Amino acid sequence: MFNYQLGVHEVTDGCLAYLQPDGGWGYSNAGLVVGDGQSLLVDTLFDLNLTDAMLNSMKPFTSSAPISTVVNTHANGDHCYGNERVVNAEIIASRSAAEEMKEVPPQMLAALNAAPGEVGDLFRSFFGDFDFSGITLTPPTRTFDGRLDIEVGGRVVELMEVGPAHTSGDVIVHVPDAKVVYTGDILFIDGTPIVWAGPLENWIAACDLITSLGADVVVPGHGPITDNSGVAEVRDYLSYVLREASVRQDSGMDAFDAARDIALDAFGTWGEFGRICVNVDTVYRSRDPQHRSPDVVEQFRRMAAVEQANG
Repeated sequence: MFNYQLGVHEVTDGCLAYLQPDGGWGYSNAGLVVGDGQSLLVDTLFDLNLTDAMLNSMKPFTSSAPISTVVNTHANGDHCYGNERVVNAEIIASRSAAEEMKEVPPQMLAALNAAPGEVGDLFRSFFGDFDFSGITLTPPTRTFDGRLDIEVGGRVVELMEVGPAHTSGDVIVHVPDAKVVYTGDILFIDGTPIVWAGPLENWIAACDLITSLGADVVVPGHGPITDNSGVAEVRDYLSYVLREASVRQDSGMDAFDAARDIALDAFGTWGEFGRICVNVDTVYRSRDPQHRSPDVVEQFRRMAAVEQANG
């Protein structure tokens, strides 16, 4: 539909996407909605250098319509660590996302990347491209629950909370006059979704909501621009994992064994397919309050192991 190249792409009049191939760990997308004399930025990027490059590339649009509002679609750092670079803007997120941002500050990822031994090697294999030094976590200045409609330079922008799903407080951004939806990480296109929070049923419902909006253009949190056909593929993946993991849980199979047992078939061609480990574990946790998930280091270790075994 659109060229998947690094940089700014005008997807409709006054609605832009900033894309970062290949869409893998940390290489997220952002968006810009340009109104009369002001703009809204959907998400910042994982570090300050990446965010600076993005903001510079948007200057042809923002010089006459400065960014007055930032929406963080969720709490993951690749969608909010660059907030400090958008000076004097109102920063909006769901209340749950704002709380979750405190849990993984950039200093934590910097320390994991710098750790000696196996832990440092593991995290550098995922996040070694990024510079987390010198980042000041800049939280939202306004939060909401459920839904918030705002006006940006005469354009109505609808913020809809669909989490907990990918994270605890996911938000999608709908621009009805342009028939564009910015989904944050409710959509990974050509990459595997990762369900940190769940339940998967909520994420499936979020896909149904996106489809119901009738958008012509859907900008995912990672990967190339898509439309409702891309939404359907993500929904199909989540439904498949939910079904297959539930059967194995009911049979008494261990969650990690179940993740390795599920045949991904065509879904196995997507990037980061090892995320099946987290996704199955989230199914188990959502269906059984007594289930205890491994810590985050072990989660990443399992994802790496599955990809190495099947790469």
